[in-house]
Amino acid sequence: MYKVMKTFVCKGCMNPVTGTGSTNVDIGVNANLEIVDKFCYSGDMLSVDRDADAAVETRIHTAWNKLRQLIPLLTNKDISLIVRGRLYSSCVRCGMLQGRETWPIRKENEVALLQAEMRMVRWMCGIALQDRVPSKGLRERLGFR
Repeated sequence: MYKVMKTFVCKGCMNPVTGTGSTNVDIGVNANLEIVDKFCYSGDMLSVDRDADAAVETRIHTAWNKLRQLIPLLTNKDISLIVRGRLYSSCVRCGMLQGRETWPIRKENEVALLQAEMRMVRWMCGIALQDRVPSKGLRERLGFR
């Protein structure tokens, strides 16, 4: 007999997902499946409420983790901004936007993704928000289109 887990933690994103309680579904092979509000599948967060909030939040979290892993390269002044921009685009940005084709995205989700990306870009360029450098200028420095 299988034990019913109350919390599932994805090894990829390490986001805990809790169940809705005691509701179980009998699948007929001496096992029960617990109904949960959301769960992680292939790094993408799926939720019952059919919106992209959980998926966007998980992808932003994943992108920040990847950025922190690459920060020695992305902030290295000996590497040109164009090369850093390419590394960011291929590793961090792709991870943040993976699976976006399936998201029922709203304006709030789009704004959250853009804000997270610009925070990362400013960190890579060593420019604070108070420096009042336009986002378009930073994107051009990194070679983004």
